[in-house]
Amino acid sequence: MGDDTWKDLFPGAFSQAFFFPSFNVRDLHTVDNGILEHLYPTMDGGEWDVLIAHFLGVDHCGHKHGPHHPEMAKKLSQMDQMIQGLVERLENDTLLVVAGDHGMTMNGDHGGDSELEVSAALFLYSPTALFPSTPPEEPEVVPQVSLVPTLALLLGLPIPFGNIGEVMTELFSGNKDSQPYSSALAQASALHLNAQQVSRFLHTYSAATQDLQVKELQRLQSLFSKASADYQRLLQSPQGAEATLQAVIAELQQFLRGARAMCIESWARFSLVRMAGGATLLAATCFLCLLASRWAASPGFPFHSLLLIPVSWGLAGAIVYAGLLATTGLKLDPVVLGAVAAVGSLLPFLWKSWAGWGARRPLAALLPIPGPVLFLQLVRWATFFSDSFVIAEARATPFLLGSLILLLVAQLHWEGQLLPPKLLAIPRLGPSTPAGPPRHNGMHALGLGVGLLLCTRLAGLFHRCPEETPACRSSPWLSPLASMVGGRAKNLWYGACVGALVVLLAAVRLWLRRYGNLKSPEPPVLFVRWGLPLMTLSTAAYWALASGADETPPRLRALVAGASVVLPRAVAGLAASGLVLLLWRPVTVLVKAGMGTPRTRTVLTPFSGPPTSQVDLDYVAPQIYRHMQEVFRGQLERTNSQGPLTVAAYQLGSVYSAAMVTALTLLAFPLLLLHAERISLVFLLLFLQSFLLLHLLAAGIPITTPGPFTVPWQAVSAWALMATQTFYSTGHQPVFPAIHWHAAFIGFPEGHGSSIWLPAFLVGANTFASHLLFAVGCPLLLLWPFLCESHGPRKRRQTPRNDAEARVRPEEEEVEEPLMEMRLRDAPHHFSAALLQLGLKYLFVLGVQILACALAASILRRHLMVWKVFAPKFIFEAAGFIVSSVGLLLGIALVMRVDGAVSSWFKQLVLAQQR
Repeated sequence: MGDDTWKDLFPGAFSQAFFFPSFNVRDLHTVDNGILEHLYPTMDGGEWDVLIAHFLGVDHCGHKHGPHHPEMAKKLSQMDQMIQGLVERLENDTLLVVAGDHGMTMNGDHGGDSELEVSAALFLYSPTALFPSTPPEEPEVVPQVSLVPTLALLLGLPIPFGNIGEVMTELFSGNKDSQPYSSALAQASALHLNAQQVSRFLHTYSAATQDLQVKELQRLQSLFSKASADYQRLLQSPQGAEATLQAVIAELQQFLRGARAMCIESWARFSLVRMAGGATLLAATCFLCLLASRWAASPGFPFHSLLLIPVSWGLAGAIVYAGLLATTGLKLDPVVLGAVAAVGSLLPFLWKSWAGWGARRPLAALLPIPGPVLFLQLVRWATFFSDSFVIAEARATPFLLGSLILLLVAQLHWEGQLLPPKLLAIPRLGPSTPAGPPRHNGMHALGLGVGLLLCTRLAGLFHRCPEETPACRSSPWLSPLASMVGGRAKNLWYGACVGALVVLLAAVRLWLRRYGNLKSPEPPVLFVRWGLPLMTLSTAAYWALASGADETPPRLRALVAGASVVLPRAVAGLAASGLVLLLWRPVTVLVKAGMGTPRTRTVLTPFSGPPTSQVDLDYVAPQIYRHMQEVFRGQLERTNSQGPLTVAAYQLGSVYSAAMVTALTLLAFPLLLLHAERISLVFLLLFLQSFLLLHLLAAGIPITTPGPFTVPWQAVSAWALMATQTFYSTGHQPVFPAIHWHAAFIGFPEGHGSSIWLPAFLVGANTFASHLLFAVGCPLLLLWPFLCESHGPRKRRQTPRNDAEARVRPEEEEVEEPLMEMRLRDAPHHFSAALLQLGLKYLFVLGVQILACALAASILRRHLMVWKVFAPKFIFEAAGFIVSSVGLLLGIALVMRVDGAVSSWFKQLVLAQQR
């Protein structure tokens, strides 16, 4: 009765069963009420040998509310009443066993190895006496005893075949009136049955696999044969054999403990060859990312063959390896085959780097990362080798991020880019001509740095304590509003959460309006105007229902249950629709066309006809943009004498960033819905912190024309650190007990049936939301400095009033408006190279983190905390890298989609102008 997991573990093993769905941890009553409906009638019927009732209400209540919530007191009272009812119905030959399969942390979770989690209650009761009524004077605690064989023998059942535990012999010593010899004989009988079962298991297991140590196995089998023979002789002639009986008990216990130790050692073996090969492959890939990020800036970088050549080499290597195995008759290992293919794909790049490396490239060029940033990264990578630092990473990451922020401010001051306002007109010194004067003064950059440090500190208030630090108290703000008892406090927090949504929506709309990206009638812009407010309203309504679901009147429960399903799915559907519209029409600018002719000068002066090559088109595009700026400013107002405009476009200077910000906002809403309500404040801090960091980084990234655009390592490192910090601020930890399983039921309160992919996707999206958002938004590191070009001082071009004034003010004195992101189209090759460089740098930073985690888990594989700390950290880091890689590809793909749409639009515009 109860948990339907038994059905999957033991199909067809029960004469009668009443199973109920167990996966929904937010459901406290379905399983328990179903059991109570059948428990007492079945028990009174007497047609059973073993009756199992697996209740889940206490477990689910711990996950949903924690151990100290009033709902937990109700569930415990219900369990007390149930046990009392069972005791009253027990027959004399019936044993009642009340056991917990695990414990519970102070947060209500389980799955780790802390004392609270691995300690569970065991209550045995029978109307007749089973054990000694008084405990022995000096009780002896036998180490590593097991409940499985003990419970099986007490119930008169065979010990499970796969058990390697030792029986609790004290429970089989008889009552207080038993003779010492009889008591010892009972213990020896229990141990002999236990040892027989373990011996059968070892024999069968060793025949199927070669994992066990042969010499140790033979020694244990000899020990068991001797002990078994001695036991049989004692049964035949029991007189005067008390000393021999104690020796038999010692031998059987030695066999059981030796078998357990051998199995543990054999099952905890590691393949050092695969570990070394995997670490080498990871290191080579990181080294390749580092080299390729430097090659991307060279004019001869092979963009077109970037994918074809590695794939060809990888397939060739895999085919050669498979052929060698086929000829030698060896077994094909898919893992090794994949590694060979990966190494083959790296060979052409590594060979090129080795062949092209000479004296003109010193060894120091291999480490392009600045010294201070490299030092901070080395400190971060070294922390992965300490279990204490991995556990305390939630506090170490903000410290490293704050250090990097202070380093950025100090570097800007050292380079002279934080000049006082009166010196803003002096251009920055450098090997190339900058696009303009410094965009920030010292106080402004210092304010950005202080704001970043403040946001980092505020985000640290949302923290979840690791279970290894019992003195720490997790933030109560990570729990859902439904767990709060006070109505007034719950309402205040609900208002704050909805206020965070409104502020986030208003900030995005104001930003888009400031750069003129809300003036277009394009579908994505219309969706931002109407779809985002609807998503905000749906999210707020769902939070209201979820926070007060337990207090809903009975007549409204059906309506609330339906709305709890519809509202989250509506938010997800709206977000998906908005992203599809954005991919379809990514250019969010105002464009108008008419039959009149503009009265501006000819745009394509250097050409006598349409552009005949891509180079001509790339040269013409910035001129067209300047022309459209003039058209919008000077000729947008139509008059009867001038007639309508031919073409007018507005704010192409933010066309890339507008699409990125819109996509990030659309992604944030469904991801936010998968978290507790108060995490909305963390998402608001995430956007604010990203905005401040981008502005601070933009102050230190010079815009060169012409020349390559390069995002410095400081920016990439800070961006990756912010992703990790947000991971912890949203209440996550790189351990399995800290996974937010409740996310699987957002929009699916009744469960998912037999499907596992959708709940896994929802839980994964909840866990790695920060990795996804920062990876998709990574191209903003490249785009934001160009966007901030408009923040500098500008001079408006003054139109001469007459011919005399035109002669006084020649055309050379005109100062044009900043091109902002259109400057990227002055050199499309450099734009592509910079985008590739940025992606490779970000992958390098994340890849070295995985390499450090893999090396830590490999080197410390025998460490006491390997399965508690190092292995889970490696797994979470690897999963986060996969999510970040996919998000980075999506972000770069969106930028390329916008770039392709802009190029196509410009091409059509040039042809229209020529006609």
